[in-house]
Amino acid sequence: MWTIGLSTGLITLIVVIAILVVIVGFIISQYNGLVVLRNKVRNGFSQMDVQLKRRFDMIPNLVETVKGYAKHEESIFGEFARARGLYAQAAKSGNLHEMADADKGFTGALSRLMVVSEQYPDLKANANFIELMEQLKDTENKISFSRQFYNDIVMKYNNQIELFPSNIVAGMFNFKAAEFFEVTRSEEREAVKVQF
Repeated sequence: MWTIGLSTGLITLIVVIAILVVIVGFIISQYNGLVVLRNKVRNGFSQMDVQLKRRFDMIPNLVETVKGYAKHEESIFGEFARARGLYAQAAKSGNLHEMADADKGFTGALSRLMVVSEQYPDLKANANFIELMEQLKDTENKISFSRQFYNDIVMKYNNQIELFPSNIVAGMFNFKAAEFFEVTRSEEREAVKVQF
């Protein structure tokens, strides 16, 4: 009778330990999955930031090329400089809303520059201008893909944080939802038209 009691106690202990191992394994698995997704969000943001910085770094060359043809268009050049400075500040702070606002200012100035370039046929034929516009077009495509990748991974990460049962682990370890990179005004949703 004593051996039966010991066996039952031992079986109960083994079952309790097995349940604890499964629970701890589940928590570790969910936590690691959330960390991987959070790091993918950070990487996606970084990739988008790299492309946006590349675009902003191309602008001084583009501006210098255009300045020779459109000396009286100084306001556009000032807008580029302001947008570039705002973006640099926002990127340092990591504020996604401020980065999006700086990007909006840049996109508006770039659209106005395209209108100005239409007024100068010699500018449109300039080899430096053509090369810079090709690079800008390529960069705009990369920015578009980077934004899409970033927003896709943010959606996956946010879903994982909200779905049961991983939401329990996310709450235990204080995982917060990531922000999408969004355009707030409908006219800004249209791509910059790079034409020659």
